[in-house]
Amino acid sequence: MCTGRVDPAFIFQAFSNGADGVYVGGCHPGECHYVTEGNYHALGMSLLCKRIMKYIGINPDRLRLEWVGASEGIQFAEAMNEVSGKIKEMGSLGAGEGIDEKALKVRLDTVVNLLPYIKLVERERLRVPFNTVEEYNQFFASDDVDLVFREMIVDKLEMNSILFLLKDGPLSCDEISERLGLSLSDVVKYTNRSERQGFLMLDENKKFTLPPRIRRQARV
Repeated sequence: MCTGRVDPAFIFQAFSNGADGVYVGGCHPGECHYVTEGNYHALGMSLLCKRIMKYIGINPDRLRLEWVGASEGIQFAEAMNEVSGKIKEMGSLGAGEGIDEKALKVRLDTVVNLLPYIKLVERERLRVPFNTVEEYNQFFASDDVDLVFREMIVDKLEMNSILFLLKDGPLSCDEISERLGLSLSDVVKYTNRSERQGFLMLDENKKFTLPPRIRRQARV
């Protein structure tokens, strides 16, 4: 299978299912068997996934993209041994980063739920026709990508992570901040915005909760 077929959903569902690391191996740049240059698409995808992983607190080195040809069995074995060794050094997913298990689940569930939207952003704003690995690395490290990421992805991630967290019951801003590792000011910003949009409401104890219509959808 061409690495261009590797979907971000494969990556984050693997982590959601408990994988401590993900390895993607593909043809060397410039040697794709298809006119679509799928390995460059995989490179852009992996760089975006790494940025998301870093943002939600997962070590981006847990995702490894390696260029290995079909005839390079020795190189493949060496790469796999190196990857497995590094993953062991990092420890299990979440624990190695010092992330609470429940908070990690909320973060990963949020990403998986938002992947259709994230892929749309990638297609419309982050898909570029570069022909070298260096150009892709420079582009995804640029201020332009950082702006798109913050304005179009981060806000969605945070607002939706709060909605996922509140599926289990009402919480105050302080409790949301503690469980998600967000600053209190960010929690206030996102909860106020979500309340104005009708996604959240305050209960009689002045805690945020999901409106009945959203809670019913969350149970489906």
